[in-house]
Amino acid sequence: MSLLNVGARALLANQVALQTTGHNIANVSTAGYSRQNVAMETVQGQFTGSGYIGNGVQVATILRNHNELLTRQAAAAQAVQAGDTVRAERLGQLQDVFQGGTSGLGAAITDMLNSLADVVASPTDITARTVTLTRMDEMAARMRSSAEQLQEIAYSVNEQLQNDATRINSLAKSIADVNEQIARVKGNGQTPNDLLDKRDQLIRELNQFIQTTQIPADDGTVGVFVGGSQALVLGDKASEVLVAESQQFPGSQLTQLFFKPAGGAPVELNEGMLGGGEVAGLLRFANQDLAEGRNLLGRMALAIGTTMNYQQSMGLTLDGQPGKPLFTVPTSVKGLSGNSALNGEVTFTDPTKFAASDYEVRFTPFGTPEAQIIRLSDGRTTPIDDQFELAPPSSVTVDGLTFTFTPPLGSTNERVLFKPFATAAANMQALVHSPRELAAANPINAAMGSSNGGSLQLAGLKATGLHWDGATEMMSPRSDPSLPPYDLPPSGGVTLEFDANGKFSLTGNQSAPVDMSASPPKLLDATVDPEGISWYEGYTSGQRISIDGWEITLQGTPKAGDKVTVDNALDPKYGDWYTRNAGNASALMALRDVKMFDESTLSDGYAGLMAQVGTRTQSAQYAAKLSDSIASNLEASRTAVSGVNLDEEAARLIQYQQAYQASAKMLQIAQNIFDNLIQTMGR
Repeated sequence: MSLLNVGARALLANQVALQTTGHNIANVSTAGYSRQNVAMETVQGQFTGSGYIGNGVQVATILRNHNELLTRQAAAAQAVQAGDTVRAERLGQLQDVFQGGTSGLGAAITDMLNSLADVVASPTDITARTVTLTRMDEMAARMRSSAEQLQEIAYSVNEQLQNDATRINSLAKSIADVNEQIARVKGNGQTPNDLLDKRDQLIRELNQFIQTTQIPADDGTVGVFVGGSQALVLGDKASEVLVAESQQFPGSQLTQLFFKPAGGAPVELNEGMLGGGEVAGLLRFANQDLAEGRNLLGRMALAIGTTMNYQQSMGLTLDGQPGKPLFTVPTSVKGLSGNSALNGEVTFTDPTKFAASDYEVRFTPFGTPEAQIIRLSDGRTTPIDDQFELAPPSSVTVDGLTFTFTPPLGSTNERVLFKPFATAAANMQALVHSPRELAAANPINAAMGSSNGGSLQLAGLKATGLHWDGATEMMSPRSDPSLPPYDLPPSGGVTLEFDANGKFSLTGNQSAPVDMSASPPKLLDATVDPEGISWYEGYTSGQRISIDGWEITLQGTPKAGDKVTVDNALDPKYGDWYTRNAGNASALMALRDVKMFDESTLSDGYAGLMAQVGTRTQSAQYAAKLSDSIASNLEASRTAVSGVNLDEEAARLIQYQQAYQASAKMLQIAQNIFDNLIQTMGR
């Protein structure tokens, strides 16, 4: 009977080995499957006087070829790869919005500014004026179109985030269910290999959406944590996540991931703690990359609209009226905070200093400083020692933006978010449609003295609205909107008369002249002669001189007694001469050379925008390529341990088949021996 038992055990053991090998072959393409091996052990031998006689073999367990460290490393790398890949794909869409060529926004800006050349050449040509207004309308339309495309991208990103959150919740529930099954069978002393593979695969799939950490428990279950320490799965219980707007800044469109424990209130997760996964990549794109794209576009729209509106207001229409705004642009933007009592506002002061960024004001009332203005694009901080510097009549100006709060001010650790450029492009509209309303003319004119003997010539004349502020020693527009932006020359005009030394005196002016060619601008030095006349020093050919909100540029060398008279262009003695003047159109066209966007000129600003978005896209593509390589290598290492090799399994199949056949032969021999024994005993 012992030989029959040995043969039977061998037959059963090799049958299990054949079944396990077949199981491996069947699951060669199953995602997450770990190759299994049969671990056999010798059955305890039977003691006799002649020694221990072997009793054959039995199956000890089914081993799962699995490396826990490689599995976790591969899952983490795949999470990073998923986040980098989806961000690079979305940045490619963002880059497509800011196209070059004739159909791009940059071409529309250039065409608009260049069209003013025809107005300068022929100020009374209605066709030339109409073309310019058409170009302005087209530029505004392309601004809106670009903003709409960004909004469409934002919508699709939000939909993908919502779908990812649903998928995360589904996977978490599945992991909890598998945890329960594993805990139930844990007591039998054997490992449920296929259930463990299923759980590991679910965790790998979960890491595609959000990076996790896993902590095993004594009952065989695994706790799955996200965002650093939030238990998404604990035993057989699963929590949920959801995507919604940040509670800290309502109305900001700042998207965040929330963790919702069973029976508890949602907790906003720190975006920086999410690690990898599609959700982290999409949140980074939405809150940083897409926000920067909006800010770059909005800054451009706001700067162009503000500067052109301002210069338009410095000129006269064909009907002799001050120019009306060319574009709709906001004059202020409210701050966003979870505390409705915090009433903060940012106004736009200097478009040439705008930075494409959102800003935060953080209050720390019992420390020093008591508040901070933080530029979020690079973290640059402006400290405010006394928070009441933010309250009227005071204000704080940073990057051409003026921040003001209406009391009560913030308490400790309260924060206010400002998005000054987010919607500027989306709401941009051309406001002037009648060609007669284009303010191409200067409100002032200049005439050289009829008896001038030098080579003095008029090189430029325009209204600027800039006045000298003795307190700040800067040129700025008047803060009082009830006053006119510039002072028209009095009756008879303002006369500049030169002496033999190149000094000049002013007749009829109301303020001292400022040298605008100096950097920064400065008041011209004056000496008073015995007759009480002020003579201003420092004139050079090509010098820009500002007086009472307008600016004159002269070239050449004057002789003693040479004069230049600046007068009101609407004085009846000049008739309709102003209609043939294009000084303000020249000033509008000259805006294209003003440094406005991070030291780039207005005409080159769009190229700089494209470069910034392109650089960010290339960086993201490189990161995606690198993380894909790392993830592929780690997955290959994991597969080398856990994957099924068909050649190897085929060899084992033959091995176990032969062993099975030998075991069957052993049983056959034992049967024959037993039959012979019975026959012999029966005689």
